[in-house]
Amino acid sequence: MSSNGNGNGNGNGHHTNGNGHSNGDGIAHAHLALTDDLRIRRTDIPRIAVVGLGYWGPNLVRNLHELPEADLACVCDASEKALDAIALRYPAVPGTTDFDDILTDGSIDAVVLATPVSTHYTLGMRALEAGKHLFVEKPLAASSEEGLEMMQTAEERGLVLMPGHTFLYSPPVDAVRNLITSGELGEIYFISTSRVNLGLHQTDVSVAWDLGPHDFSILRYWLEEAPTNVTALARGCVMPDSPDVAFINLQFPSGTIANVEISWLAPSKLRRTTVVGSQKMVVYDDTSNEPVRVFDSGVNLRNPETFGEYRLTYRTGDIISPHIAASEPLFLELQDFASSIRDGGTPRSSAQLGLDVVRTIEAVDESLEHNGARIEIPA
Repeated sequence: MSSNGNGNGNGNGHHTNGNGHSNGDGIAHAHLALTDDLRIRRTDIPRIAVVGLGYWGPNLVRNLHELPEADLACVCDASEKALDAIALRYPAVPGTTDFDDILTDGSIDAVVLATPVSTHYTLGMRALEAGKHLFVEKPLAASSEEGLEMMQTAEERGLVLMPGHTFLYSPPVDAVRNLITSGELGEIYFISTSRVNLGLHQTDVSVAWDLGPHDFSILRYWLEEAPTNVTALARGCVMPDSPDVAFINLQFPSGTIANVEISWLAPSKLRRTTVVGSQKMVVYDDTSNEPVRVFDSGVNLRNPETFGEYRLTYRTGDIISPHIAASEPLFLELQDFASSIRDGGTPRSSAQLGLDVVRTIEAVDESLEHNGARIEIPA
């Protein structure tokens, strides 16, 4: 499978020696000047390169290496130490420190980008302009303007652009969505989420940019609509200029409201969401052995018998914990990316969804800048 667009680039990138090199530990890195016999592979699956081998990159490498629908072509990182660690586990996977090696290799169809948010636009646009399909870890970009330009470039070139919102591929998240879209829960009144833990303070982004994309993408996926407005309250407790706790309120076109609590400063890890509908309620707890529990509970308003008389009746029925298949969300996510490249489809974690998430985060920032004011989110 060859890269569409101008995948061969201009040939001016810096290339490493085709014979590879060895560091002081004797670990040899095979670079991208591969022999023809090593290129004999199935032509109906995309060849994908992983760029960025920090915290999350090795997980992407592992899943792509195990994915039958994709061929892990190579890895790239500026750090020789990071390349050495991958070489120890996957000695047959070539590595390079030069991003141009990937852009100018016409046999590579796609790039998986796991680099800091500030680089998503610059590196992502270079990949798209080189004719590579692009998977970029969340959030899609550092601004909606950047995200929109990336989307337009991908559309013009017929390329798949996919943000890495992994929770959309979580079986419990998918189960809750099915409960919502089937109408079993009735009208969705409100949703309350808590995503907190102690630690993992980021130096380049606030807690809204780090943890917010998870819940914003899940809400967008569940409700099939983007929020219309937001109000937010936050504080930088450890570093005054970088908020590490935020309370965010969202309103959706359907009337559903949501409260999102996110924090890097909590005594224990919590991933809990409550969905309250007119017919049933659901608790989704990502850290529980029973991640989804459905409560046949609610409140009914009876017709008044006399003028001004209203009576509420409370219903408490069964609590059901449905069986949830055990599957790794990241594997399913990358499988969707590879399938979208091969079939020309739109991935579940679409570029439009990613853009909606970025617009929501920007509205949160604007609300914080105006002391928690209500901010309209552009469509």
